[in-house]
Amino acid sequence: MTSLNDLLRLPAPLVLASTSPRRRQLLSQVGFEFSVVKPQVDEDVVPAEPPYDRYVQTLASLKAADVLQRIPDDVVVVGSDTTVVLGTVVLNKPKDAADAVQMLTQLSGNTHTVYTGIAIHARVRGTTHVIEATSATQVTFRKLRADEIDSYVASGSPLDKAGSYGIQEDVGALFVSSINGCYFTVVGLPLELLYRKLQSMVEYVEKQ
Repeated sequence: MTSLNDLLRLPAPLVLASTSPRRRQLLSQVGFEFSVVKPQVDEDVVPAEPPYDRYVQTLASLKAADVLQRIPDDVVVVGSDTTVVLGTVVLNKPKDAADAVQMLTQLSGNTHTVYTGIAIHARVRGTTHVIEATSATQVTFRKLRADEIDSYVASGSPLDKAGSYGIQEDVGALFVSSINGCYFTVVGLPLELLYRKLQSMVEYVEKQ
């Protein structure tokens, strides 16, 4: 089977600037070949404030840029960042179990927005190219019981996830009554958007 790298004619090896198992799984399941490098970025240097699409895009770009500058060869680096926003409240990864319970209680019975930013930083023949984009999806939770929240948090699953839930792999999927937008944005990597932006990058490089 032809990899997506070959189909897209990527001009250099693909690197994911993230250790998220969910992002790795998404890239793998659609046929990308890639390696993983953990970005060394202090996410607190970017204020968690509106515009939220710019917030996640900036973090995604910082991650991609950090990994790119640590790789001397030509490479295509993908960075990504996801956050959950309820009204004007930003819900990133919880600090602890109590914080996770508080987040899920806030989300219960309400509609929130998940923002995922992506950044492609490519070095091709010594020249760097940057493409950024953001996707936003609205997610509605049904009303949750306190014991459902407590049980989910006790499992430990919410503790590494923005908004304290995962839609793709565990009990968190049972909390969601509807979504409006891209499902993969909620998981953490909008695949169709990423594919289109990689296409754009390749087309631009080929014209140079």
